[in-house]
Amino acid sequence: MTKIQFPQPRIEHQLQLDTEGFVVLHDWFHESLLASLVSETERLWELEGEQAGAEFKQEPDTRRLANLVEKSPLFSQVVQHPDALALVQHILGEFKLSSLNARSANPHSASAQPLHCDGGFLPDKQGPLVANVVWCLDDFTSQNGTLRVVPGSHRSGQLPQDALACCLQDHPDQILVSAKAGSLIVINAHIWHSGMNNNTNKPRRALHAYYCRRDQPQQQFQQELLSLETKSEADPMLRYLLALDDVPLHAESKGINSVSGFLN
Repeated sequence: MTKIQFPQPRIEHQLQLDTEGFVVLHDWFHESLLASLVSETERLWELEGEQAGAEFKQEPDTRRLANLVEKSPLFSQVVQHPDALALVQHILGEFKLSSLNARSANPHSASAQPLHCDGGFLPDKQGPLVANVVWCLDDFTSQNGTLRVVPGSHRSGQLPQDALACCLQDHPDQILVSAKAGSLIVINAHIWHSGMNNNTNKPRRALHAYYCRRDQPQQQFQQELLSLETKSEADPMLRYLLALDDVPLHAESKGINSVSGFLN
């Protein structure tokens, strides 16, 4: 199995991930890549129509896309971003891609989610199981359905649904994350978090590059979902991130890990 080396992340970013559970990399990817990603996701939403996101989960008041590595070579740049991967490695140690999806909160919609931990997981004795990198395709603001997080909740040892009377209500410690389009939001995915209502007249679009520890099953089993052409064209780093040469875990081969943490 190929061993991949990532750049050393900034100390302040590591410390913020450890203590607060999230970090924003402001204006982190180029405007030309941003424009291409927006154009490609919109093309796919138009192409797939009502079936968009159906391979995984669909969600009221949003548009979803799933299995994006299969759908355009452009998305391989997303899952391989070196700065994001360095921070994911800081959280998880040895890891792999769990899924790459897109989510767009519809204009003037009740697109808010309950506070949740991704996958409904708590860390185990070895540490965190999951991390998420949110690619901001639009500005994230307090009005357009941005991400809310409860800093430090990744260290609580509790799921929000077990600790709170209502996970849709505001939390006294929550922060609404602000970020410009072209930014990355890296989270320890055990942090309590959710998307909010979009109260504007434009969509709020993002990509979610979701990673899991290498001993955990992928949310979307790449060996099964990807075409022979996509697999054959993957370079060594992408093959490693997709776990294309790994022996499938039981949950992957049986297809029993397709969970989101809050969607049924």
